[in-house]
Amino acid sequence: MKIEIQSINFNPDGGLVDFANKKIKKLTLLDDGIINTDVFMKIEKPESPENKITEIHVHSSNGEYFAKKQCDTFEESISVSVQALRKQLLKSKGK
Repeated sequence: MKIEIQSINFNPDGGLVDFANKKIKKLTLLDDGIINTDVFMKIEKPESPENKITEIHVHSSNGEYFAKKQCDTFEESISVSVQALRKQLLKSKGK
């Protein structure tokens, strides 16, 4: 699986990139047909508290999945997005 991480309006540190990779790789346990994943992280309105947005697009041989979450930190928004994708993958697996 190929993971592409793009940050908009900031430069992520290595710890954030490692955290995102670790969380996203866990999705392959649910769907081994995942081809690639695109992650977009951006800061919107720096003066507001919940301004970290993460969008994750998962391209799989079984379909495409998407989650977008906005939280106080990127770690939290990544975790919540991965949880949403996990639910989508489980739901499609059950069909």
